[in-house]
Amino acid sequence: MGLLTALAGGAGGELGRQAWTGLGELVRRPFRRGGAVVPEGSAPEGSAPEGSVSEGSVSEGSGEAELARLARDPGDAAAARALSVVLHRRAAADAEFEERLRRWDEAARRISLTGGDVHNSISGGTFSAPVIQGRDFTGTTFGTSPADG
Repeated sequence: MGLLTALAGGAGGELGRQAWTGLGELVRRPFRRGGAVVPEGSAPEGSAPEGSVSEGSVSEGSGEAELARLARDPGDAAAARALSVVLHRRAAADAEFEERLRRWDEAARRISLTGGDVHNSISGGTFSAPVIQGRDFTGTTFGTSPADG
């Protein structure tokens, strides 16, 4: 839910905006069940969470209403929960949607949602080992590979 509220609120800069737009495109895709498109206005059984918002021609249970609600108020934790519930229910009913949602989630989680400022400083002393300055390091090893250890 934190990812949804952060992206709805504009976190992540241009990449965050693109991820939010991509989620909207994903949510607006027609429902598919067993390869067949489910008629407009229909939804997977039990897909609309209690308290979901209905907005005109928005397909019940598609996630569009919840997405719009969260876009209007990115700090609304209940809207983020409702969207999360609909996405999970829809993924359970539609294998293609599940795969696309998984790929979207993996890509969105790689976006830095915090500021990019890095302030490193070294002063005084003698350093006899590598010093790395930066941010968001992964898989860094010194001396031996993780497989050797």
